[in-house]
Amino acid sequence: MARVDRLKEITHYERMLRSRGFGVLAGVDEAGRGALAGPLVAAAVILPEDFDTEGLEDSKVLTPLQRARLFERISAEARAVSICRALPTRIDRNGLHRTNVALLRRALKGLGETPDYVLADGFPIKGLGLPTLGLRKGDAITASVAAASIVAKVTRDRIMDRYHRRFPDYGFDTNRGYGTRRHWAALDSLGPSPIHRRSFKGVAHPRGWDPSGDPGPAVSLGE
Repeated sequence: MARVDRLKEITHYERMLRSRGFGVLAGVDEAGRGALAGPLVAAAVILPEDFDTEGLEDSKVLTPLQRARLFERISAEARAVSICRALPTRIDRNGLHRTNVALLRRALKGLGETPDYVLADGFPIKGLGLPTLGLRKGDAITASVAAASIVAKVTRDRIMDRYHRRFPDYGFDTNRGYGTRRHWAALDSLGPSPIHRRSFKGVAHPRGWDPSGDPGPAVSLGE
């Protein structure tokens, strides 16, 4: 896709909303939803209207160096950035989706500035008292959500790097807590660490895990 076309695509929703009178737009996203270990991290970002969106993409398709550079630029140039996290014990106690939605709300409330409109990845955030639009693959098609995705991903990766130094046998520096074959093998051999989500299928009792099975969360995804 040509550079000009990509810049138009990634700013389409922001331009549309501003043309309708919504001046302050916030994007919100989370990182670590499907991981077996580590926190869930949410970020909310308000970009200035003249922010250079060159390079903004879904955080998952960027290299670590690209993410780090964009993280620094977003942190320096955004009107507001808010980051918060939920530990595995909270996810186990309250359920993944409920924890996720509450964390996204908290990130938005932590901006210190009330947006006129909220753009979210996947589903609208209820209970804000603000207009919200949930977009499928919002982190790939909307600048504000892409920025939030990058901030959440870089923050969480740095947290998992620190956890790797405490629990090196699980490979958190590379798998980031997700269910790779090496990670499942470590769980089978060592059992869960203090930062594992024990409510997720196979984590609390990993022995006998079938690698052809579904290692997804056992908790309900309904709110």
